[in-house]
Amino acid sequence: MAVKANYEAVMVFSLKNGEDAIQANIEKFKALIEKHATFQSVDEWGKRRLAYLINKESEGYYALFNFEAEAEFPAEFDRVAKITDGVMRTMIIKKGE
Repeated sequence: MAVKANYEAVMVFSLKNGEDAIQANIEKFKALIEKHATFQSVDEWGKRRLAYLINKESEGYYALFNFEAEAEFPAEFDRVAKITDGVMRTMIIKKGE
């Protein structure tokens, strides 16, 4: 039996594709988590000002995903995030006990 751990992923989505594209991306990553791990929650922080420009944009839409997964899944999550249009940044953290 594989050991599972709790993770959180903070994602910043681009605003230039519109609100519908942001919600579609959130649903896409929620479905990806549900397929490969145990989905716990998604906390949408909304539109926030970025600390520095990313792709010439000064604002982004933040969302925090919480899930429980085996050690291999976060790398796959990050890979999919990097090739998804509209994702500006992703940070995945393994939560401490």
